[in-house]
Amino acid sequence: MSVIDELTSELARLPGIGRKTALRLTYHLLRQPAAQSRRLAETLVALTERVRPCARCFNLTEQPVCPLCADPRRDATVLCVVEEASDIASIERAGEFRGLYHVLGGRLSPLDGVGPDDLSIGALLTRLDPEGVQEVILATNPSLEGEATALYVQRQLAGGAVRVTRIARGLPVGGDLEYADGVTIAQALAARREML
Repeated sequence: MSVIDELTSELARLPGIGRKTALRLTYHLLRQPAAQSRRLAETLVALTERVRPCARCFNLTEQPVCPLCADPRRDATVLCVVEEASDIASIERAGEFRGLYHVLGGRLSPLDGVGPDDLSIGALLTRLDPEGVQEVILATNPSLEGEATALYVQRQLAGGAVRVTRIARGLPVGGDLEYADGVTIAQALAARREML
Protein backbone atom coordinates (compact mmCIF):
# COMPACT_ATOMS: atom_id res chain seq x y z
CA MET A 1 0.00 0.00 0.00
CA SER A 2 1.39 3.41 -0.95
CA VAL A 3 1.72 6.32 1.46
CA ILE A 4 -1.04 8.11 -0.45
CA ASP A 5 -3.36 5.14 0.07
CA GLU A 6 -2.39 4.88 3.75
CA LEU A 7 -3.08 8.55 4.45
CA THR A 8 -6.34 8.41 2.50
CA SER A 9 -7.45 5.39 4.53
CA GLU A 10 -6.57 7.11 7.82
CA LEU A 11 -8.38 10.33 6.87
CA ALA A 12 -11.43 8.33 5.75
CA ARG A 13 -11.72 6.98 9.32
CA LEU A 14 -12.55 10.48 10.59
CA PRO A 15 -16.25 11.22 11.16
CA GLY A 16 -17.92 12.86 8.18
CA ILE A 17 -15.00 12.13 5.85
CA GLY A 18 -15.66 9.66 3.05
CA ARG A 19 -13.10 8.09 0.76
CA LYS A 20 -13.44 10.82 -1.92
CA THR A 21 -12.98 13.65 0.56
CA ALA A 22 -10.06 11.83 2.17
CA LEU A 23 -8.37 11.49 -1.21
CA ARG A 24 -8.99 15.18 -1.94
CA LEU A 25 -7.43 16.11 1.43
CA THR A 26 -4.44 13.87 0.76
CA TYR A 27 -3.74 15.56 -2.59
CA HIS A 28 -4.25 18.98 -1.00
CA LEU A 29 -1.61 18.14 1.61
CA LEU A 30 0.78 17.02 -1.12
CA ARG A 31 0.48 20.45 -2.79
CA GLN A 32 1.38 22.28 0.44
CA PRO A 33 4.94 23.14 1.51
CA ALA A 34 6.61 20.36 3.49
CA ALA A 35 6.84 22.66 6.53
CA GLN A 36 3.07 22.99 6.69
CA SER A 37 2.55 19.20 6.60
CA ARG A 38 5.22 18.84 9.28
CA ARG A 39 3.38 21.37 11.50
CA LEU A 40 0.14 19.43 11.01
CA ALA A 41 1.86 16.17 11.97
CA GLU A 42 3.50 17.75 15.02
CA THR A 43 0.18 19.25 16.12
CA LEU A 44 -1.53 15.86 15.85
CA VAL A 45 1.21 14.27 17.98
CA ALA A 46 0.98 17.11 20.54
CA LEU A 47 -2.80 16.68 20.64
CA THR A 48 -2.54 13.03 21.63
CA GLU A 49 0.32 13.62 24.07
CA ARG A 50 -0.90 16.75 25.89
CA VAL A 51 -4.70 16.75 25.89
CA ARG A 52 -6.29 14.86 28.80
CA PRO A 53 -9.63 14.84 30.64
CA CYS A 54 -10.05 17.48 33.34
CA ALA A 55 -9.63 15.93 36.79
CA ARG A 56 -12.86 17.57 37.92
CA CYS A 57 -15.36 17.58 35.03
CA PHE A 58 -13.75 15.35 32.34
CA ASN A 59 -13.68 18.17 29.76
CA LEU A 60 -10.62 18.00 27.50
CA THR A 61 -7.72 20.21 28.54
CA GLU A 62 -3.94 20.50 28.61
CA GLN A 63 -4.00 21.43 32.31
CA PRO A 64 -4.92 19.23 35.30
CA VAL A 65 -8.14 21.28 35.65
CA CYS A 66 -9.84 22.86 32.62
CA PRO A 67 -10.25 26.66 32.29
CA LEU A 68 -14.02 26.44 32.94
CA CYS A 69 -13.57 24.63 36.27
CA ALA A 70 -10.76 27.03 37.23
CA ASP A 71 -12.87 30.14 36.50
CA PRO A 72 -14.09 31.60 39.83
CA ARG A 73 -16.80 33.57 38.00
CA ARG A 74 -18.68 30.37 37.06
CA ASP A 75 -21.69 29.37 39.19
CA ALA A 76 -20.51 26.20 40.95
CA THR A 77 -24.01 25.48 42.28
CA VAL A 78 -25.31 24.58 38.79
CA LEU A 79 -23.87 21.61 36.93
CA CYS A 80 -24.68 20.84 33.29
CA VAL A 81 -24.20 17.17 32.41
CA VAL A 82 -23.29 16.47 28.77
CA GLU A 83 -22.36 13.34 26.83
CA GLU A 84 -19.12 14.53 25.21
CA ALA A 85 -16.63 17.36 25.69
CA SER A 86 -17.59 18.72 22.25
CA ASP A 87 -21.10 19.42 23.62
CA ILE A 88 -19.61 22.01 26.01
CA ALA A 89 -18.44 24.16 23.11
CA SER A 90 -21.95 24.09 21.65
CA ILE A 91 -23.51 25.26 24.92
CA GLU A 92 -20.81 27.87 25.50
CA ARG A 93 -21.45 29.30 22.01
CA ALA A 94 -24.98 30.20 23.14
CA GLY A 95 -23.49 32.48 25.83
CA GLU A 96 -26.32 31.86 28.31
CA PHE A 97 -24.97 29.23 30.70
CA ARG A 98 -22.63 30.35 33.48
CA GLY A 99 -22.43 27.18 35.58
CA LEU A 100 -20.00 24.27 35.46
CA TYR A 101 -20.06 21.05 33.46
CA HIS A 102 -19.69 17.32 33.84
CA VAL A 103 -18.80 15.17 30.81
CA LEU A 104 -20.14 11.61 30.94
CA GLY A 105 -17.86 10.37 28.18
CA GLY A 106 -20.68 8.91 26.09
CA ARG A 107 -24.20 7.63 26.59
CA LEU A 108 -25.78 4.39 27.70
CA SER A 109 -26.00 1.99 24.79
CA PRO A 110 -26.45 -1.67 25.75
CA LEU A 111 -26.28 -2.74 22.10
CA ASP A 112 -22.80 -1.22 21.87
CA GLY A 113 -21.78 -2.59 25.28
CA VAL A 114 -21.82 0.82 27.01
CA GLY A 115 -23.23 0.57 30.52
CA PRO A 116 -23.26 2.90 33.55
CA ASP A 117 -19.78 1.79 34.65
CA ASP A 118 -18.36 2.92 31.29
CA LEU A 119 -19.47 6.52 31.93
CA SER A 120 -18.36 9.02 34.59
CA ILE A 121 -21.68 8.80 36.47
CA GLY A 122 -19.98 7.73 39.70
CA ALA A 123 -17.66 10.75 39.55
CA LEU A 124 -20.72 12.97 39.00
CA LEU A 125 -22.41 11.64 42.13
CA THR A 126 -19.30 12.23 44.24
CA ARG A 127 -19.03 15.87 43.07
CA LEU A 128 -22.43 17.04 44.28
CA ASP A 129 -22.08 17.43 48.06
CA PRO A 130 -18.44 18.58 48.30
CA GLU A 131 -18.99 21.23 45.61
CA GLY A 132 -22.37 22.42 46.95
CA VAL A 133 -24.25 21.66 43.73
CA GLN A 134 -27.92 22.68 43.96
CA GLU A 135 -29.07 21.92 40.39
CA VAL A 136 -28.05 19.34 37.81
CA ILE A 137 -29.13 20.10 34.24
CA LEU A 138 -29.22 16.97 32.10
CA ALA A 139 -28.17 18.07 28.61
CA THR A 140 -27.76 14.72 26.91
CA ASN A 141 -28.70 14.49 23.25
CA PRO A 142 -32.41 13.95 22.51
CA SER A 143 -31.81 10.50 21.01
CA LEU A 144 -33.07 7.22 22.43
CA GLU A 145 -29.71 6.58 24.10
CA GLY A 146 -29.45 10.17 25.33
CA GLU A 147 -32.91 10.01 26.88
CA ALA A 148 -32.10 6.66 28.52
CA THR A 149 -28.90 8.15 29.93
CA ALA A 150 -30.74 11.19 31.29
CA LEU A 151 -33.37 8.97 32.90
CA TYR A 152 -30.69 6.75 34.48
CA VAL A 153 -28.81 9.75 35.91
CA GLN A 154 -32.06 11.28 37.14
CA ARG A 155 -32.91 8.06 38.98
CA GLN A 156 -29.45 8.03 40.56
CA LEU A 157 -30.06 11.57 41.85
CA ALA A 158 -33.66 10.97 42.98
CA GLY A 159 -34.33 11.54 46.65
CA GLY A 160 -31.36 13.85 47.11
CA ALA A 161 -31.30 17.56 47.83
CA VAL A 162 -30.22 18.42 44.29
CA ARG A 163 -32.78 19.77 41.82
CA VAL A 164 -32.65 17.77 38.57
CA THR A 165 -33.75 19.46 35.33
CA ARG A 166 -33.66 18.45 31.68
CA ILE A 167 -32.99 20.82 28.79
CA ALA A 168 -36.12 21.59 26.82
CA ARG A 169 -36.94 19.75 23.64
CA GLY A 170 -36.07 22.63 21.38
CA LEU A 171 -33.42 20.38 19.91
CA PRO A 172 -34.51 17.90 17.24
CA VAL A 173 -34.87 14.27 18.27
CA GLY A 174 -31.94 12.31 16.92
CA GLY A 175 -29.83 15.47 16.63
CA ASP A 176 -26.54 16.28 18.36
CA LEU A 177 -25.72 19.33 20.45
CA GLU A 178 -22.56 19.75 18.41
CA TYR A 179 -24.59 20.72 15.33
CA ALA A 180 -27.28 22.87 16.98
CA ASP A 181 -27.17 26.65 16.63
CA GLY A 182 -26.61 28.90 19.63
CA VAL A 183 -30.16 30.31 19.72
CA THR A 184 -31.70 26.82 19.85
CA ILE A 185 -29.35 25.79 22.66
CA ALA A 186 -30.02 29.01 24.59
CA GLN A 187 -33.80 28.47 24.32
CA ALA A 188 -33.46 24.83 25.34
CA LEU A 189 -31.47 25.80 28.44
CA ALA A 190 -33.90 28.61 29.37
CA ALA A 191 -36.90 26.25 29.04
CA ARG A 192 -35.41 23.32 30.99
CA ARG A 193 -37.83 21.48 33.28
CA GLU A 194 -37.85 19.24 36.32
CA MET A 195 -37.49 15.55 35.65
CA LEU A 196 -40.22 13.63 37.40
